[in-house]
Amino acid sequence: VSQQLARILVDANKARTTGAKLKLFSRLRLRDLMPVPPAVAEYSTGLRMGDTAEQMAKTYGITREQQDALAHRSHQLAAKAWSEGKLADEVMTAYIPPFREPLVEDNNIRGTSTLEDYAKLRPAFDRKHGTVTAANSTPLTDGAAAVILMTESRAKELGITPLGYLRSYAFTAIDVWQDMLLGPAWSTPLALDRAGLTLSDLTLIDMHEAFAAQTLANVQLMASERFARDVLGRTHATGEVDQSKFNVLGGSIAYGHPFAATGARMITQTLHEVR
Repeated sequence: VSQQLARILVDANKARTTGAKLKLFSRLRLRDLMPVPPAVAEYSTGLRMGDTAEQMAKTYGITREQQDALAHRSHQLAAKAWSEGKLADEVMTAYIPPFREPLVEDNNIRGTSTLEDYAKLRPAFDRKHGTVTAANSTPLTDGAAAVILMTESRAKELGITPLGYLRSYAFTAIDVWQDMLLGPAWSTPLALDRAGLTLSDLTLIDMHEAFAAQTLANVQLMASERFARDVLGRTHATGEVDQSKFNVLGGSIAYGHPFAATGARMITQTLHEVR
């Protein structure tokens, strides 16, 4: 909803009389009722996610070449996953206007792209000194995904064989004015502790690739003893991320990022690959 409508709804909830509520709603104009598309900027700071990714690239010394290499890897692995038929059983065919050709697989994957192609693009956020481009960022795409979550006992009642089990999870809060895309570096050690596991115990590791810079920063800090000690207050680093286990089917840079659906897509792909 628009900011004006949001403010009026909050104030109306506090109003004590019908007259006071009607007075508030009388301020609304037609434009205030128009749908507002999802914003890629953080509501509190006004910073776009790309601005934060640029900030992280500069803070942690992540180069343009490193970002482009990760993006290229993501597309190559995603293209390979499709060519080997690994995704066919978990992706549904979609029919979109004008309904002449069905959409049977992801159409954002650039399997034939080269590193030279990535190098040609200009920075998307910091035009003069930036390293984050459209090619090493996840695109906003249309998509949907679903995961059925239930107790094991209920699954047995229904005769359903689980793809996997939820062993632990963790939430962390990060200062929005700083590197707010560092969720994995903060949450992973907590989730591992609760599961009684270490990073090296994991068979596969899948991380949302919002931006190559963000992904590389998280991987770097998970291996950092200094970050663990000085920021997380822990005695040792989470661990080095084994690249042979990491985003093995490609990631969001290749598949795209339909808001809210990405997590379910990642879970589904990883569970099928573990099998």
